[in-house]
Amino acid sequence: MVQTSIEDIYLPGQLLIAMPSMTDPRFEKSVIYMCAHNADGAMGLVINRAIDSLTFPELLEQLEIDSGSGGDQIRVLFGGPVEQARGFVLHSPDYIQDASLVVDDNVVLTATIDILRAIADGTGPNNCLLALGYAGWGAGQLDSEIKSNGWLSVDADEELVFGCNLDEKWERAMTKIGIDPRMLSDAAGHA
Repeated sequence: MVQTSIEDIYLPGQLLIAMPSMTDPRFEKSVIYMCAHNADGAMGLVINRAIDSLTFPELLEQLEIDSGSGGDQIRVLFGGPVEQARGFVLHSPDYIQDASLVVDDNVVLTATIDILRAIADGTGPNNCLLALGYAGWGAGQLDSEIKSNGWLSVDADEELVFGCNLDEKWERAMTKIGIDPRMLSDAAGHA
């Protein structure tokens, strides 16, 4: 029998949910879709925080891409504090390029300008979100944060990942694992 320790549990394709005790304002009440997680580190995208100062058509204009007929409903998200000028598209597997990273059967990550062109002209994936920047952890860093009760994890589902109501994602993710967020304390060790 092979024993599994916390160090052996990796979370690609899962959602990380920030605990109420999360003091970093960049991640307070955040839900992060984990794109990669292994012994070398982890990478994910915050999927519930919009960048209100930039629309998808404005981004396309900055990149000199004709906005065409697609993508008007896409919101630009704060994907995390690392490389905030770099765009990442998390999307359904009906659109895959050579440069795409297939995370699991339901979600693919692509970070090329070609996918933005495809979304703009209406030939992109059926479901997608666009994030600028990403959340990254070095070797063992995320595992340590999980052990310190900074994060919970839950299976991702299409509605949580691609759903439009960003303000409800954190509570819905908590509820999915059976936790009423109103019952959680943000002060550990206090009754």
